[in-house]
Amino acid sequence: MNPQEAKFALDSLINKARVHLYKPIQIAEILYKDRIENNIDLNSLETYRNPSKKWRDDVCLRFIGRTSTSSARYQDDLFNENAIPPRILTILGQENKTKNGMVEAYIYRRFSERFNQMNSGLSYCINNNYRDFYLHQFLSLFRNEPGLKRSIDKIYEIVVYALFSTLIEALEVNIEVSLNNEKINILQEFEDFTKQLMNLDSTLLSLKFPARIYRVGVTNAADRGLDMWANFGLAIQIKHLSLDEKMAQNIVGSISADRVVIVCKDSEEKIILSLLNQIGWKTRIQSIITESELIAWYEKALRGSFCEQLGELLIQSIRDEIMNEFPSTEPLEFRQFINSRGYDQFDKLTDNLWI
Repeated sequence: MNPQEAKFALDSLINKARVHLYKPIQIAEILYKDRIENNIDLNSLETYRNPSKKWRDDVCLRFIGRTSTSSARYQDDLFNENAIPPRILTILGQENKTKNGMVEAYIYRRFSERFNQMNSGLSYCINNNYRDFYLHQFLSLFRNEPGLKRSIDKIYEIVVYALFSTLIEALEVNIEVSLNNEKINILQEFEDFTKQLMNLDSTLLSLKFPARIYRVGVTNAADRGLDMWANFGLAIQIKHLSLDEKMAQNIVGSISADRVVIVCKDSEEKIILSLLNQIGWKTRIQSIITESELIAWYEKALRGSFCEQLGELLIQSIRDEIMNEFPSTEPLEFRQFINSRGYDQFDKLTDNLWI
């Protein structure tokens, strides 16, 4: 394999990565340590497999405020034959040393470009008020930008969560938990249990509290199953990508709730229904919500009869979730990092390969 083929493998990794670029950054840090400390054998995976995760995390915490939450197995896929195995990493290392860190600089330049693309897309939500926000336009910004397509499922999840949580709070939905008065004897026997688990005891046999929807949290492309859950017994799965039978089994099989709501593109609805019927799990699906329904509900919330009550709350919810999911890299601090590593020497230089 020559350097051009190794670069093709690296570009494939970058293009497949989500906006945070955890795996490419891990490669960059391995190359940096190899160049500076010169005590790593790139042909020997075990000398850097686990240490490189810490090197990566140090950079990610500094610039994006988080680290990868993927399973160890998923993270180690980085070194599989179809990604960047040691034989390819060795060639990248030779190229990187010969050119004084140019491969590292290339990876971080791609990282910076990806975040600039994301910030450009998110500015639509941040700079527009609720009357100027159109869901289909917002989603199109991510679908039409090659560098952001890998993150469209998270954006999709955010807009669903923002709408659902805003409407449930606006409706002031409440949930009541109560005990059967005829079971008071059991309650008295296990009062310490009911007090700790349900906040109920012999002096308080019922409790009312607001209904809420919660996001499970930041996940990765390999994770399946629950995306959101409600404290009234509902599980919500956001499915933006195409679904096959195996993935359908993963969705329902990994969720123990009796009632599941699936949110999907219009074109996927019939496929999902067919697959769920095939595997015998349709009875566990409470409803399937399509994108056209989401757009219609957004129109009502942002430009309907109650837009003044709902509009700003809805858009602010999207902004908050976006800032949590995609923290922005501080340009000045990132530039200082680039300069401290010596990558700025390549700003005005061109290279036939690492242009």
